[in-house]
Amino acid sequence: MSEKERQFIVSVSPHVRSDVTVARIMWSVSISLLPALGMGLYFFGPRALAVVATCVVSCLVFEAGMQKWMGKPVTISDGSAFLTGLLLGMNLPASLWSFNPFLIHLPILGSFFAIVITKVLFGGLGYNIFNPALIGRAFLLISWPRAMTTWLKPTAGLLGMDAQTTATPLGILKEDGVGKLMEVFGTRTNLYTQLFLGHRAGSIGEVSVIALLAGGLFLLYKRYITWHIPITFLATVAILTWIFGGKDPQTGRIILFAGDPLMHLLSGGLMLGAFFMATDYVTGPSLRAAQVLFGMGCGILTSIIRLIGGFPEGVMFAILLMNCFAPLLDRVIKTSPFGTVKTAAAVPGGPKA
Repeated sequence: MSEKERQFIVSVSPHVRSDVTVARIMWSVSISLLPALGMGLYFFGPRALAVVATCVVSCLVFEAGMQKWMGKPVTISDGSAFLTGLLLGMNLPASLWSFNPFLIHLPILGSFFAIVITKVLFGGLGYNIFNPALIGRAFLLISWPRAMTTWLKPTAGLLGMDAQTTATPLGILKEDGVGKLMEVFGTRTNLYTQLFLGHRAGSIGEVSVIALLAGGLFLLYKRYITWHIPITFLATVAILTWIFGGKDPQTGRIILFAGDPLMHLLSGGLMLGAFFMATDYVTGPSLRAAQVLFGMGCGILTSIIRLIGGFPEGVMFAILLMNCFAPLLDRVIKTSPFGTVKTAAAVPGGPKA
């Protein structure tokens, strides 16, 4: 073959290669979650560690067992099953681990739905439609709503005291309004401070905003995620809760432009969902413009559920619903391949072949 002929030979895409592998990304995301996990363990103690450890071990066992049973290579070393278990555990309340035999098995069942039903039966990593950790949590919330909405007071587990339950800030706001929220936290400054640091009731990994931001900024710095989904998600929630989040305490009617967007940004699982679950490569869109629409959709649904829905929190349902639209968004937004030329038949009025 001549030198001239050799010049026109290229390999199939992708043409840009790097040393970033699936395993490196999965383990890096897991590492980025460690600050938030550490804060959850600090506030909720051994119970939180038991819940998260049970989810991680269960996910690893279920994935390895299913792959063995199906005659496929065992791939738990890629970190995806570990990350699923970690995210599921961090999305659960520490109260799930107790000596009550009806609660101990819930993290295991959630892990089964996350790995076996949502991931393996859909074809494995890269083929699942929905975020596995969120499906596991949704299954538990729908099946055992009381257990999944029993929240421990922070530091109860750490100090070894009998666990005391309380409501989350979003739960107080939904049921009793902003007046009761101020009675609990005193001032708005104290409210924001406690929400930012994590001294509040909630799921194990969602309470500390400062730790979640540290992990999210690490992923942005490493370019494992981009700003398009998390920033549009957060901005949409902030704008909508500011516009429609205010209510007259006497009549309950909406007062426009009187909401507290900062409280909504710092509460619930918004930071955990925006940076670590809505940005999932498999269940979200790949095109940048589609990611912006995806983030906006997550923000709109979250705000609707929080403000007028039956649940005080809507991040989980918002992400799962938008997972359904991710392929459609990519298809609608996709551009024409570079270098294509319209044929004569495709031009209106042109000659037909």
